[in-house]
Amino acid sequence: MESTKPIGIWIRVSTEDQAQGESPEHHEERARAYAKLMGWEVKTVYHLEAVSGKAVMHHNEAKRMLKDVKNGSITGLVFSKLARLARNTKELLEIADIFDAHGASLISLQEKIDTGSAAGRLFYTIIAAMAQWEREEISSRVAASVQIRAQLGKPLGGAAPYGYRWKGKELLLDQHEAPIRKMMYELYIVHKRKQVVCTILNDKGYRTRNGALFTPTTLERLLRDPMAKGERRANYTKSLGEKKHWKVKDASEWVMISCPAIITEDMYNQTIAILDQFTNKRTVRPKKAVYLFSGFLLCHCGGKMYVPSRTQKYVCSKCNLTSIAISDIEEIYYENLKSFLLTKEDLETFKNRANEAIGEKKKLMDSLKKDKEKIKDEISSLLILHKAGQIPTKGFKSHYDPLDLRLNQIEATLIETEAQLDYIKLNSQNGEVILDNAENLYERWPALDLAVKRRIVEELTQSITIDKEDIEIVFGYTPDILGNTPNGERNLKDS
Repeated sequence: MESTKPIGIWIRVSTEDQAQGESPEHHEERARAYAKLMGWEVKTVYHLEAVSGKAVMHHNEAKRMLKDVKNGSITGLVFSKLARLARNTKELLEIADIFDAHGASLISLQEKIDTGSAAGRLFYTIIAAMAQWEREEISSRVAASVQIRAQLGKPLGGAAPYGYRWKGKELLLDQHEAPIRKMMYELYIVHKRKQVVCTILNDKGYRTRNGALFTPTTLERLLRDPMAKGERRANYTKSLGEKKHWKVKDASEWVMISCPAIITEDMYNQTIAILDQFTNKRTVRPKKAVYLFSGFLLCHCGGKMYVPSRTQKYVCSKCNLTSIAISDIEEIYYENLKSFLLTKEDLETFKNRANEAIGEKKKLMDSLKKDKEKIKDEISSLLILHKAGQIPTKGFKSHYDPLDLRLNQIEATLIETEAQLDYIKLNSQNGEVILDNAENLYERWPALDLAVKRRIVEELTQSITIDKEDIEIVFGYTPDILGNTPNGERNLKDS
């Protein structure tokens, strides 16, 4: 039997919320009612009522929450809305990454996001895919401006390479480092071994600019840099955005700018020839290729299909008879993606069902609120009569208790109904975003990276079966409004 999902409740209520009657207790009861509806177990509550949302990661309760996520004490966090979790976008993304890395889910009741459900994960993936596309658009514009600045000879930021220094916007030789950099070329031409040159430099007491020992990697980078012969490369690297890793751009994007030379061009060319000679002798093991449908495709015999090395086909690992070209299956899936949940009838039906279900719950809540106000008025009248002496103290309790009991029952029903409305809206909004963005997802699919595509395939697809004559793609996601199992999946065949 599957164990109950342990969750935490995050309470951070602003002064404005409290003025509108949204007390911390109300938010906690609403979250508990939602958790009960989902069959989850509330393990703990994190209280940050008087903490600013501008920065919460340093707070003891936030540290306790993240510790609980990392050690598995909780696998989900319920909160009223994203702004109550944190207002700082960087912190929100950081928290989301930590939860994703540990298989935990974030549940926002107002934004109707649950990253632990199939709909929520797909919703999050689509939003991430759209965000990636926007980032790439911004990145391309920034890259274009960088190239223009480089062509104009303007500094692009960063420290000057070893042997040089910036003086304002002018690049000059560093009188202390330039002779040492020249010595590197002279020593390497004589000894032809990077480690030997590093040992000589280190034994002489020379160090890198930050005081570290010279290593073969650092030495080769400096030796290969054409800046030493008077050609400065600009716009030739690109940040990968993680741990300050970089990759070299295509040579066609480089901008070469003249600068003061440390060595002659002949000395540089001689050095590069020796480096290449030793590099070509080494056999570099190629990285293992990763494919979009590896282990996800099924052969009609039941075996999973993979891409063997030095081939461009998925082949059944069981019967070894069924195969399909990588380009063919990706094109077929791409075309089928367009027809998945894209018809106006699908979207209209879904929205109508959602609006109907939400409308019913809202009517029920309105009715309960009217009953609540009516009972509160009756209690107020009762108190006035009692105070005026028209109802004796001895008989007051018999009049008051039934009203108080019903008021408590209505308040509990209101919280339960609000939780049910949260659940319906969550499924509704996730599904509506998926349906509305499906066409955009299709159009931007070619620009998405492999990891994002793979996540979308995993969330959208129930199975892909390759037969001798046709391909069956079963899309297994249909937005669910009332928690009911969809009546069948969307099957698509290509013969």
